[in-house]
Amino acid sequence: MRVFITGATGFIGSALVRELVDAGHPVLGLARSDAGAQSLIAAGAQVQRGDLENLESLRNGASAADAVVHLGFIHDFSQFQKNCEIDKRVIETLGDALASSDRPDRPLIVTSGLALLAEGRLATEQDPPVPVSEHYPRASEHTAAAQEKRGGRAMVVRLPQVHDTTKAGLVTYAIQIAREKGASAYIGDGQNRWAAVHVLDAAHLYRLALEKGHAGARYHAVAEEGVPARDIAEAIGRGLKVPVVSVAPEQAAGHFGWLARFATLDLQGSSAQTRKELGWNPTGPTLLTDLANMNYSG
Repeated sequence: MRVFITGATGFIGSALVRELVDAGHPVLGLARSDAGAQSLIAAGAQVQRGDLENLESLRNGASAADAVVHLGFIHDFSQFQKNCEIDKRVIETLGDALASSDRPDRPLIVTSGLALLAEGRLATEQDPPVPVSEHYPRASEHTAAAQEKRGGRAMVVRLPQVHDTTKAGLVTYAIQIAREKGASAYIGDGQNRWAAVHVLDAAHLYRLALEKGHAGARYHAVAEEGVPARDIAEAIGRGLKVPVVSVAPEQAAGHFGWLARFATLDLQGSSAQTRKELGWNPTGPTLLTDLANMNYSG
């Protein structure tokens, strides 16, 4: 099937392009720059020029495809609400383009996360999406569900911390803060946990969802159900050769800044249902393995 991908030149998108091309699926990737276009061409994909605010380009890309994967998101947390509104419009535009054709059953995969789904336990595929509010304005899953109710074949992939030896989701920001502060920190006893997956395993899950997924499904790209925050901080400390310290909850904002709201969370997740339904078997390195082999000199 011909797959249109937003975020095709990003961290996960680049891996997914390679995964799909290697599996024989033609890929049309969204690119906003010449450099991004060239990277797609080099990977064997075709190029749809545009960005997440160019709705006409998104409509054209979706209309020309047999399936759509929406991976793009503007990761500027200082404008999180605005970027959530852009994300909602993108999903609506992609869904409308798929539904308005004579093949409304073409799959649309929307990307979400595990944050806030559960506290103190494993989040499962059965957990409903977080209600949209002023504190959490992201409506990705709700918008996908609205498309599914209209008869579309929309589904959701929920991501934990996605990593390799160059990036590691929110952990990447923790590394930057540790470098700036001269200490790698965790909050309290550091026993809150973050689920994780290697980027190549995540890309493979998206392909399986395209090939086997069903409308309305939620899939969890979780390889490790939860890595303790203290273990993550200690791995960062070894990599940067800086002390590892505990920060009291009331001091978290002063140390972590905007990351404090996430650094206190327990972000565990299960993928048992996903593995059973799709036959997904992650085999990549663990988060701590990648942190041990990361280049910290930059």
